[in-house]
Amino acid sequence: MSVTAARRAWLTDLPVLLVAVVWGSSYLAAKGVTTTQTVLAVLVLRFGIVLPVLVVAGWRKLRALSAKQMRGAGALGLILAGIFLLETYGVVHTSATNAGLIISLTMIFTPIAESRIRGTKLSRSFLAAAGLSVLGVLLLTQGAGFSEPSLGDLLMLGAAVARTVHVIAMSRMESVQGADALSMTTVQLGSAVAVFVLLLSAPGTGGTPWAAAAGFGVGQWLWLLYLSVFCTLFAFFVQMWAVRRTSPSRVSLLLGTEPVWAAVVGITLAGDQPGWLGLMGALLVLAGTGWGRIAAVPQQREAVVDQADPANEADPAGSVVEPAEPDGADTGLKTAGRA
Repeated sequence: MSVTAARRAWLTDLPVLLVAVVWGSSYLAAKGVTTTQTVLAVLVLRFGIVLPVLVVAGWRKLRALSAKQMRGAGALGLILAGIFLLETYGVVHTSATNAGLIISLTMIFTPIAESRIRGTKLSRSFLAAAGLSVLGVLLLTQGAGFSEPSLGDLLMLGAAVARTVHVIAMSRMESVQGADALSMTTVQLGSAVAVFVLLLSAPGTGGTPWAAAAGFGVGQWLWLLYLSVFCTLFAFFVQMWAVRRTSPSRVSLLLGTEPVWAAVVGITLAGDQPGWLGLMGALLVLAGTGWGRIAAVPQQREAVVDQADPANEADPAGSVVEPAEPDGADTGLKTAGRA
């Protein structure tokens, strides 16, 4: 690779790496602006800021969505609402470090779920990586000594499962195949916000977004804008830009460093003190999820080949991996936003 090509690759990689850093810090941001009583209000405010921008940016393609695609995206938005609820309530009740590391189990759960659906076997190396990750989470949730996991840890574990369901559903739902990514994200977030607004109308779910906003100080407003502008808008548009200039698998690899940054931010900025058991667990989670991503690649490529074979009609909905690029990797695009 020439110096010019290397420099160009670095200039493409840097914004994507910044997305991973931003997402890793989103758990600290969510803790800074959210309380148990303001979860729904904060979610409405956060995505209420984002949605108009997405609508304006993608209005032409948004109008071109068919009714079937709109219904499919709306259904996916219901799952997305569940993810954000679990993540945001979870991060309120646990540390930023635990939240960022536990949610990374999605990278392990998704290949496992896909293998069950497709009836394929996982490699021994992937199973070993999965076992390492699970052991890491068990140690991580113990803190300074052996005890029951906190409510927040369990909610984040539920969010990781929900994210897996969302990935599988998005890849297998025929009605949304080939739909514009920006339009899909807009409809999903709109559907999720509708769920949050409906839940706010129920008694005991907290005050209105306006009441919450009126009580925010400068710091809370900055955290909210950080979540909206950087963790959602910046992250999504950088991904859309990057997958057109580099390998989608490279984008996915860079975004996979998110749990590393979550741990760094949680320990250095949030002041989390996981204890020696928790620290050992954090290292195991990072090692396990990283190893798992690498170990899953050969099987994912094989799944793409099977999908491309006209003789293989056993799974018309396709794999989690969408062969949108020559290298058969997924597009690298993740749903905008973190907890």
